[in-house]
Amino acid sequence: MPVKLEPMAGFPRRYPNPLKYMENQSALDAAFARAAFLTSVPDPRRAPPDTGAEVAFAGRSNAGKSSALNALTGRRALARTSKTPGRTRHLVYFDLGGDRRLVDLPGYGYARVPEAVRRQWGRALEAYFRRRRSLRGLILLMDIRHPLTHFDRQLLDFCTARGLPVHVLLTKADKLKRGAASAALLEVRRALAGQPGVTVQTFSATTREGVPEARARIAAWLGLEGAGGEAKKSPGTDVGD
Repeated sequence: MPVKLEPMAGFPRRYPNPLKYMENQSALDAAFARAAFLTSVPDPRRAPPDTGAEVAFAGRSNAGKSSALNALTGRRALARTSKTPGRTRHLVYFDLGGDRRLVDLPGYGYARVPEAVRRQWGRALEAYFRRRRSLRGLILLMDIRHPLTHFDRQLLDFCTARGLPVHVLLTKADKLKRGAASAALLEVRRALAGQPGVTVQTFSATTREGVPEARARIAAWLGLEGAGGEAKKSPGTDVGD
């Protein structure tokens, strides 16, 4: 007689089959662990060939982009972290194999960055979003304590106009108590309810909260192995189910 598998404690309710969940996660672990530095370019015109598929990471210079990339790939030093926000001044490409890439975009909005440099970054980002046809989606990182800045909203509006899906990571969720983090998530989801193609979740590179949900979203955009089935269904909006 077939044995019916019941949900296991500690697994999100959206994954009723724990064995399938573990298979998906193992496949995604392997896929993201293949990430390797590809190139760093100051201008989108010098980017790798515009073929295949890529997912970009954007956010304020102190939102934790590098830490998030390292947590998602399971590589501690894939993306360089710095105590001085604003160090990423190029578009940094990471290869996942199979003509799939992750792209770390220059951080924006940090006050100590010279105005001329900020204008240069702005032009580079605009050119990238307008011209890059292999771009499948944007991971937008916001400090959960300071979400939806003017720059964040500008980028969201631009992506909505282009029809580009956006997945928001409310980073540094470990800095808030669970109730406060849930309230912040709800507030941002309400604020973005009118923008199609935008999903939101809480995230912490320190505790790895939200890593499986974020990986599932990226994998679905890129068509990575392990993105099918239950992992692909993850809405990425209710971390901690």
